[in-house]
Formats: sequence, structure tokens, C-alpha cells
Amino acid sequence: MSRKLLLWALVAFTSKAPVAMAPLALVFSSRQSPAGYSLGASLASAYVVGEVVGAPLLGSRLSRSRMKPQLSVGLLAGALAFGALPFVRSAPAPVLIGLAFLAGAAPAASPGGIRAILTRLVTDESVPRALSAETTLTQITWAAAPGLVVLLALQVHAGAPLMLGALLAAAASILVLRLPEPPELESATSAVASMTRTLFSGWPVYLTSAASMAMLATAELVLPALLEERQVAVGWSAPLLAGFALASAAGAVCYGLRTWPGSVQAQSLVFLTAMAGCLVLVTVLPGMPGIAAGLLLAGIFQSGVMVTRNLSLRERLPARAHAAAYSVMYAVGGLGYSLAASFSAMALNLASPSAAILGGVAITVLITAVSAIAERNSVGNAIRGFR
Repeated sequence: MSRKLLLWALVAFTSKAPVAMAPLALVFSSRQSPAGYSLGASLASAYVVGEVVGAPLLGSRLSRSRMKPQLSVGLLAGALAFGALPFVRSAPAPVLIGLAFLAGAAPAASPGGIRAILTRLVTDESVPRALSAETTLTQITWAAAPGLVVLLALQVHAGAPLMLGALLAAAASILVLRLPEPPELESATSAVASMTRTLFSGWPVYLTSAASMAMLATAELVLPALLEERQVAVGWSAPLLAGFALASAAGAVCYGLRTWPGSVQAQSLVFLTAMAGCLVLVTVLPGMPGIAAGLLLAGIFQSGVMVTRNLSLRERLPARAHAAAYSVMYAVGGLGYSLAASFSAMALNLASPSAAILGGVAITVLITAVSAIAERNSVGNAIRGFR
């Protein structure tokens, strides 16, 4: 650890916390309005759509000019949108939806840009450990965010979580300017191969991100219904999901402690398959102990997916495309989460919660298989080209 890395960790936390808090904070901010939870769900959906749209559009520009000012402006715009929402709660729904969209879209390039800065602050040999540390920080933040939102919304004010998110995003917009500016990474071939084509070449890795987030959506959104089916209090869903996130943080620490056999691409596919198997266990093992065991194991393997997919993308694409590629992967992961959420909602209307989870796992396994075949073909083509 150094001063630069500690500063980076502070920037990462202050930029990630508003993202982790946003969906639930938007729901609580609208709870007492005439439209109630319906409006809150619409605002949360608009926020996620903003992230999905903003990440590739803004992230693709990070490699063209200085990165830090762009990240700072995006975070500041997101902070202003977050801060405005509690003060215009009585405004028409389209205005609120527009602000929620802006809050998601404006800083959407920051996860990819801040990760790219991290990988250039350390040596190549330390990148896996650094990305493991980032995953640990992310999972701890996600584990703490729901409880903090509920506490502030119920004990302080319905708009307090959004105001805290605005303050954290504003702090991140200032702190990011103190980080070292990544060097310009333009190569002689950049004029020949367009950035769009370069980014698209990483699509098998993006698929693993979509698969991982689809499984996460299936686990999170079907869990309350599964608990009811097993005659377990629905209130247990919060500590179970917090345990899932903390197990993922522990798994990230374990991954960073040593070098693992096989390529990062193979590791990613193994972790994805293991995570799917653990979610199947959730539907088979009896009672809450069985659900908890399956979720904790799935969380451990999910962290491996998160680290290895970042390493895979870093190996697959040139350095000048890393920041943009991380942003595209972030957007594809959000899309996978949204599609799985829609599937889960339909499945719960037609079948049992256990069947809904199994259906989500089956789709994820199919996506993983497509990604594995694409990775194998790309490696084969590279070998033939070398010969």
C-alpha cells in the first residue's frame, strides 16, 4: 500500500457507494408520494438504464483525451442530479425520471476509468492482487449500502440517502483530480483499427459479465419468494444477501493471495460454472441453513468471476482500450441484470421460486457455453495466425 493507492481506494469508495445506494434510495424517496413504490421502481429502473446507456457512450471517450477531468465532470453531474431529487419530489414524474436517468448516466464511465487508473498505479505482477482488492472493496460497499439506506430513510429523512450519495459523488469528483493522470496510450495501429472494432473484439468476456450479473439478479430478486415458499421470514433476505456480498469479499481476498493454475479465461469459466452449481444447491437444500450455505458458496465463486473477467479483458485488448472496455463490460453486466430481472418476474408468475432460479441458472449456463466456445475459437485463430 502507498499514499497513491490509499487515495485511489478513497476515490473508489466515494464513487461506488452512491451507485450501491441509488436503487433502494430512489424507492424510499418515493415511498410516501402519491405514486408510492410504483414511482420508486420506475426511478430505479431509469437509473439503471442511464448506467447502461452512459457507460459505453462516455467510457469510449476516456482513451481520447485526459481521463481525470472527464471522470470529475461526470461524477459532479451525477452528484447534482442526486442532490436535486429530494428537493423536487413533488415534480411531475417525467422530471424525476429524467433526473434519475442523469444520475445513472453522467458518472457511468467512472467504474471503468477508475479501474484503469488502478491497473496503471501498480506493476503488471501486482495487477491480479490489486483487482482482488478492488473486488473486496466493492463487495463490502454493496453489503453495507442497503442497511445504511434503510437507516437514513427511516430514522432521518426519506431523501437523506440521496443527499449522502450526492455528497459522496461530489467528494469523488474532487478527489479523482488528485490521482496521477494515466499516460496517453495511443499506438501506431490505432489509426487503422477503430476503437469500436477493438472494443467489440472483447465480446466473449462481456458475455461472462452478463452471465454473472444475471445469476446475481436471479438470486437477489427470487430470494424473498423462495423464503416464503420455505416458510421462512422474508426479513432474512437482507442478512442473507449481506452474507453473500461479504463471502464474495472474502473470496476476492483469497484469490489475490496466490497464483492459481490455468489461464484467467479458464478460471473465469470454472468460477461461473461453480457459482451456477451453488445456486442450484439453494433450490435443493432444505430450510434457511441450506439457502444460506448455497448463497455463501455462490458469493465466494462470484468474486473469482469478477476478478478474472477484468484480467481477461486486460489481456485481450490493448492498453489504450482498457478504460473504455471496462465501461462497456459494466454496461453489459447491467443489461444482463435487467434481462434476468425481467425473466425472474415472468417466471414467478408461471412457476415456483425454485423453478425460476433453475431457469435463470440454465440461461446463464447457456451464455457461459457460448462464451467458452468463442474464447476457444479466438485462441485457435490466434495460434493459426502466429503460424
